[in-house]
Amino acid sequence: MKSKSIPPDIKIKSAKEAQNEIKEIILNLESKETNLEESIDKYNRMMHLNKHIQEQFKNKLKEIKSPSFNYNKK
Repeated sequence: MKSKSIPPDIKIKSAKEAQNEIKEIILNLESKETNLEESIDKYNRMMHLNKHIQEQFKNKLKEIKSPSFNYNKK
């Protein structure tokens, strides 16, 4: 799944916001009240959220490994 396929409303989320939405989706999927089509849509959204989080961590790692990274900034 390429970053281009991640919906814009997910790309603007912070990692924490994405994690919280994933938790909500999991709770919803665990309930017996969702139908199959809705479950598939929610699962796909969860996969996009997860990919977004992975990309954020990957970008942060590149930033940290950068020679110009300032370890003292907060």
